[in-house]
Amino acid sequence: MNPGNIEFASKRIVRAVLLSVALLVVATGCTTMKGLFGRKQTKEDNRPVAVLYDKAHEAVMKGNYGTAEDDFKTLLAQYPYGPYAEQSLMEMAYAQHKANNNDDAVSSIDRFLRTYPTNRNVPYMYYLRGLANQSRNTVFMARLFDIDMSSRDLAAPRQAYNDFGIVLDKYPNSRYAEDARARRAYLNNQFARYELGTAVHYLRNDAYVAAVSRAKYLLENYPESEYRNDAVAVMAEAYTRLGNTQLAADAKRVLETNDPNHPWLKGSWPRGESVLRRLNPFARGSAVTVEHVPPPMQAQ
Repeated sequence: MNPGNIEFASKRIVRAVLLSVALLVVATGCTTMKGLFGRKQTKEDNRPVAVLYDKAHEAVMKGNYGTAEDDFKTLLAQYPYGPYAEQSLMEMAYAQHKANNNDDAVSSIDRFLRTYPTNRNVPYMYYLRGLANQSRNTVFMARLFDIDMSSRDLAAPRQAYNDFGIVLDKYPNSRYAEDARARRAYLNNQFARYELGTAVHYLRNDAYVAAVSRAKYLLENYPESEYRNDAVAVMAEAYTRLGNTQLAADAKRVLETNDPNHPWLKGSWPRGESVLRRLNPFARGSAVTVEHVPPPMQAQ
């Protein structure tokens, strides 16, 4: 037989085999592929929704938050609608927050708010989103005293501030309003501390104009914070070093009126370690403890 004919026949056989395999896969509905790459079916997937919910809820109550999240995901995959789905999505977000999976918690909360905008627990979900975003504040606080100013990110704590504001504005009579108000005041102080830390950083690096700018920003945006007098001290020190005696005297006069015992008036600020300790968020117990409020229960 001609070698060319043999090679041609071999190629035809190979193509026929490949075509047969392809048709087989299509005919079986790719069940084999699902078995290889899909989620394995378990007996739990076929259980009644009430049974699935009770198991997941029990895991939450026992503090097994990872297990609870997995169980709630199973329930939501099998029963995506109905009162069990609403409650499960809410409790899953809570479990994720308790497990410090706050990115996932925020995603679950946003999904709940989109899907159930009239649910009676919407105030709680905004409050929980505030807690989740405030928990992200740990990264912000850790970076607060970082030399690299560009590495600081205020997005999460500002979102938490906004979330608590929604609770206060839209649901002022809810059980979460009082705590939301306290957390907003705390975050307001943290933003002011951030600005003061930036101003002191500029002051220590002889960037006096920039220091004045950040101190003014603090006073304009956080006038009620506990750091307002420190901002005036920054301005007094910066104007003194710039040689602007008039503005320095004005800032000193304001400081003497509002905080006559401020260490700058005694010449010990910001050169001493006290300012570093004051700005260090981990040096004193000023933080609001994030309370893990459990989700409200509702009749099924």
